[in-house]
Amino acid sequence: MKKAIPIVIVIGMLGWAIFEFVNSSSGAADEVGLERGKVAPDFEVTTLEGEQVKLSDFRGERVMLNFWATWCPPCRAEMPDMQKVYEEEDVTILAVNMTETEINEEVVSDFVDELDLTFPILMDEESDVTFSYKIQAYPTSYMIDTNGRIQFITYGPMNHEQMMQQFNSME
Repeated sequence: MKKAIPIVIVIGMLGWAIFEFVNSSSGAADEVGLERGKVAPDFEVTTLEGEQVKLSDFRGERVMLNFWATWCPPCRAEMPDMQKVYEEEDVTILAVNMTETEINEEVVSDFVDELDLTFPILMDEESDVTFSYKIQAYPTSYMIDTNGRIQFITYGPMNHEQMMQQFNSME
């Protein structure tokens, strides 16, 4: 009888540990937030072409969510590399223009035409997405995996090699 008590206690502790692990793992996977490993907050905006899109529309795809403006020199510098990755790889690039900071929408159209950009340009007209993602540096990029989880965040421009490295490390 005395030997059974420690065995029951150990089995109980092991059961409790497994229960806690399973519950914490399943909850964390679906937790929305701006940190690495959390599900990226969903949003809905209009593209430069007038189409309504949501971030969740791209679930199942590897996504680079990039916040930028036409007046931002580092943003301009990374755009050709973003276009190259978009053309070469099976990835989605969503470029969120901080429209409220622009002179007008025509400036954005001219910028896109000048650089021959073909990936979706999302217009954050009232800075709702910019504020919800707490953007403070330009450009800022979130690399999001096929499950919608943030895998990498960078503040400042990325080059082609850095983008490829991040995309290749995701599922």
